[in-house]
Amino acid sequence: MKNLFISTLILQSRYQSPKLFLYHQWRGIAKVRLKWVKNRSLDHIIDTETDLKAACLLKDAIKRSPTGFITVKSIADWQKLLGLTIPVIRFIRRYPTLFHEFPHSRYANLRCFRLTDTALFLDQKESSIHQVHENDTVERLCRVLMMMKTRAVPLQSLRPLEWDLGLPCDFERSLVPRYPDHFRLVKASNGDWCLRLMEWREEFAVSALQRSNQSSELGDAYRQFKRGHTTLAFPMNFPRGYGAQKKVKAWMEEFQKLPYISPYESCRQIDPNSDLMEKRVVGVLHELLSLTLHKKTKRNYLRSLREEMNLPHKFTRIFTRYPGIFYLSLKCKTTTVSLKEGYQRGKLVNPHPLTCLRERFYHVMKTGLLYRGKGAALLEKEGILLNNTAEVVEDGLDIESDEAGDDECSEDENSQAEESDSD
Repeated sequence: MKNLFISTLILQSRYQSPKLFLYHQWRGIAKVRLKWVKNRSLDHIIDTETDLKAACLLKDAIKRSPTGFITVKSIADWQKLLGLTIPVIRFIRRYPTLFHEFPHSRYANLRCFRLTDTALFLDQKESSIHQVHENDTVERLCRVLMMMKTRAVPLQSLRPLEWDLGLPCDFERSLVPRYPDHFRLVKASNGDWCLRLMEWREEFAVSALQRSNQSSELGDAYRQFKRGHTTLAFPMNFPRGYGAQKKVKAWMEEFQKLPYISPYESCRQIDPNSDLMEKRVVGVLHELLSLTLHKKTKRNYLRSLREEMNLPHKFTRIFTRYPGIFYLSLKCKTTTVSLKEGYQRGKLVNPHPLTCLRERFYHVMKTGLLYRGKGAALLEKEGILLNNTAEVVEDGLDIESDEAGDDECSEDENSQAEESDSD
């Protein structure tokens, strides 16, 4: 075929049959270009969880402080660090149900903040969840390390993902030392501290896509895949109007027919310029987002892991190239990537216990914002954990379904998405 790059690859995967497969790789789908589409439902989730994450990080900072409080002066320049679009002092004063403001004992003009009883109660519940589900956290961290080509990650690249991966506060001190057989802190040649996997664990080397296909409904299809007779397909949820387009359907059919490469498999033999490598990149990003509790993270956090994960230089173009799998949001003056299959009608499909507690945390935040000084009196410890957050928080914002809430963006927004997607 004209303008097609054809090469041959002998691919053998431990999840396929032992025989060798001869597969042709080509560049036949590179010209398909889709416009960026705004998803109001996911944008709303990202908007609210940005404030939630900032409040949680402030809570942890106060918890780590030897004095039990933080001063206005110490957090004045944290706006960018917390991902906020407003000054930190203005933000923290919005939520009196979490943060109690008081004057410093020695300097009357210096304002300070400590955690309220409600915030301390929620923090205790969070610590309890971390203890109960510690094995799950260890497995998740091992999976991240197993996807790295050196089986190690610099701490400076892993710390930004701490909240997204559901790691406990100061995990390198509170979690890592208790599992020396799983991972260990080591010093790299450049002097930076890294977290290194100590032993490959075969039982963890199964991707989220493979696990989802092991269900009873798809069991036969998965058995055919393991024998090498079929390939696994990524779940697709296209923006309104895209799925019916002939060129998009033909493109996705060709993409889905390509062999699925597990993100835990070596990619050395794959042509870096082939469609097969592109599908492998999609699989790696799909797996990493699947490991996050909220099925999303900031794009810059992924960039810091690019070399370790064997991703191409301009890998972030994948997010707008496959809008049926990923959603790229421009909310809150940053770029956030979400896994679309992780959400249904504005809610997580399989919420982790920690995300459920974070919903209660957000309920406390909204109560403080809506009722200000009276908010603390309206909260009861039992009610915080038992009430349904969606029912008790009436913020006047309707969460629309993905199918009905997708609107095509303006030309300016579309251009902004394309520019932000360039490395």
